[in-house]
Amino acid sequence: MFKGTTILAVRKGNKVALGGDGQITFENMIMKQRANKVRKLYRGKVLAGFAGAVADALTLFEKFEKKIEQYQGNLQRGALELAKEWRQDKVLRRLEALMIVADKEKTLLISGSGDVIEPDEDVIAIGSGAGYAQAAAKALRENTDYEPRKIVEISINIAASICVYTNNNIIVEEL
Repeated sequence: MFKGTTILAVRKGNKVALGGDGQITFENMIMKQRANKVRKLYRGKVLAGFAGAVADALTLFEKFEKKIEQYQGNLQRGALELAKEWRQDKVLRRLEALMIVADKEKTLLISGSGDVIEPDEDVIAIGSGAGYAQAAAKALRENTDYEPRKIVEISINIAASICVYTNNNIIVEEL
């Protein structure tokens, strides 16, 4: 199965940044080093990043994009409606993917089981290097004056220095 991702969202003040590395691996080989797993949606008002099996993640991403359009940028409603569809559809239920989505007010994790989770803290990560990136981001957020973009970049670079499934070809989007 294809894997290898670190996606990180950091919220600080009135800003949110979502970033991801560019690595896709197949078993023990790096297949791609510059994949873009983070995008802006709905007229640049929603951020989304995905981790998991590539085809599954892209399917999930496409479905979320349709829901966010259908519900006119309402992040929570789009995510909940996607989760409902995900749980009811036999094909979607088999997807092995996770997403982090964010707008100006909320950050949500959409899980592989069709759950929608709003994290307690302003830092959340998914993927192979998630634990490393999240720990670094929490420390930087609490102990520096860095903006969210810089925190995301530094944290994913730290994860890349530890996790073999994460690289430092980082793409960051922010609101």
